[in-house]
Amino acid sequence: MHVPFVDLKIQYQSIKPEIDKAIDETLENASFIMGKSVKEFESNFAKLHQGRFCIGTSSGTDALHLALWGLGISQGEDVILPVNTFFATAEAVVLCGATPIFIDCDPISFNIDTQKLKEFIDNHCRVDDRDFLINLSTGHRIRCIIPVHLYGQPADMDPILEIAKKNNLFIVEDACQAHLAEYHSRRVGSLGNVGAFSFYPGKNLGAYGEGGSVLTNDPELFEKMWLIHDHGSKEKYDHEVIGHNYRLEGIQAAVLNVKVKYIEGWTEKRRANARLYNKFLEEIKEVQIPEEMDYAKHVYHLYVIRIKERDELLNFLKEEGIETGLHYPVPLHLQKAFKYLGYNEGDFPVAEKYSKEILSLPMYPELTEDQIKYVIDSIKQFYTVR
Repeated sequence: MHVPFVDLKIQYQSIKPEIDKAIDETLENASFIMGKSVKEFESNFAKLHQGRFCIGTSSGTDALHLALWGLGISQGEDVILPVNTFFATAEAVVLCGATPIFIDCDPISFNIDTQKLKEFIDNHCRVDDRDFLINLSTGHRIRCIIPVHLYGQPADMDPILEIAKKNNLFIVEDACQAHLAEYHSRRVGSLGNVGAFSFYPGKNLGAYGEGGSVLTNDPELFEKMWLIHDHGSKEKYDHEVIGHNYRLEGIQAAVLNVKVKYIEGWTEKRRANARLYNKFLEEIKEVQIPEEMDYAKHVYHLYVIRIKERDELLNFLKEEGIETGLHYPVPLHLQKAFKYLGYNEGDFPVAEKYSKEILSLPMYPELTEDQIKYVIDSIKQFYTVR
C-alpha cells in the first residue's frame, strides 16, 4: 500500500465543482489582485479566528515579515523566538535588520520552553533607565517575542503574555501551522499583538500556490500593515511610506473562500486521525507519541512521534510505501545562515536531541483508517524484525 505524506489531489476532487467555479468567476471578473475575493476572504478569516482585522498576504513568510515591520522592529534590536521552528520565523526577524535570540523547546509540547524564556530574561537581561529591556549579550533592546504554535499545538501563552506585559514587549504569534488551534478555548492569532498565518498548499487551510495573512485587533497596527503590504499606498500612485508587494492574489483567495467553509470539519478529521494513531501507537513502547497539552486544542498540522531509531524507521517505512517528513532535522542555531550569531552545538540540548528523533507520519483529513493501520502495522513490523 502507498500512503502519501499528504494527498492534495483527493481533497481537490472532493470540492472540485466549487473550486473550479470560484476560479472561473475570478478569471471572468479579471479580479486578480486585491479584488472582491480577497476582501471576502479577509472578512471570513478574521471571523473564523475571533479577530477584528485580517490582511491577506503573498505567503506566510511575508506575513511574519509584515507583522514585525508593522510593529517597527528594526536594526539594533532583538527578537526572542524558539530554536525549534521553521527557518522563516527567524528569517523574518533578520529581514527587519533585527537579531534573533533563540530559546530551547519544551520537552513535552515541542514549543518554546516558557521557564527557559523566563530564566533568559532574569539572567541575561536588565531594564535600563528608559524601562527598556536590554540583552546584556548583544547590548540591544529586546522588542518582541514570537511564540510559534508548532505542528498545530498552541504555545503556553499565559506566561509569555505576562512576560511581555511586564517588559513592554510585542508578541507576534507564528500561527502558520495552527489554523483553528485553541488556547484555553481562544483561537490563536489574536492572543498577542498580531498573528501570522500561512496558506501554503500543504497547510490545514491551504491555497493552490503561496498565500498567508496577518490578523490583529489593533486598528492602528492594521493601518500600518495595510500600507506596507501594498507599496505604502492607499490610493494608486500615492505612496505614504516605503512598503513592499505582499498582496494576496485573487485566485488564491477564491480557492481559500471555498476551503474555509470546510476547515472546521477537516480539523476534526485530523484530530480523529491523531486519536487513532495514539490508540495503537501507545502499544509500541519504543514510540513516544505527541501529547496534547491541557490548555490546548491541537489541530495536528503534523503528527510527530519520537523514536531513537529515527533514520532506520524512516527508511523502512519508505520501503513499505509510506511517506514521512522531518520537522525539523537541523535546529536554527546550527543552520549555516545563522553561524554569525555565535551559537554552538550543545547550546540547546532538547532541540538538538529531538532533531535526531522526530518523525512526522502521514496526516491529512482524508487519511483513511486502513492507511493509518497500515502505517502502525509497518512500525510494529519494524520493531519485530530488529
